[in-house]
Amino acid sequence: MAMRMRQSLAQIEEEFRESMEREQSRSETLRRQAVSRTRKRTRARREKRSSMRYWLLVLSLLATAIAVTVAMFETLYYLLG
Repeated sequence: MAMRMRQSLAQIEEEFRESMEREQSRSETLRRQAVSRTRKRTRARREKRSSMRYWLLVLSLLATAIAVTVAMFETLYYLLG
C-alpha cells in the first residue's frame, strides 16, 4: 500500500512538473507573439507618419516654387510695365 502511494505521489509530482513546464512554454510563446505584434504596429505607425511627412514636404516645395514664380513674374511685369 505504501509503495503504491509513493508511486502515485511520484506520478502526481511528475505530472505537475510537466504541466508547469507546458504553462511556462505557453506563456513564453504568448509573450513573444505580443512583442511581435507590438513591433509590427510600431513599424506600421512609423511608416505611415513617414509617408505623410514626405507628401507634406513635396506639397510645401511645390507651393514655394509656385509662389516664387508668381512673385517673380509680377515683379517683372511691375518693373517693365
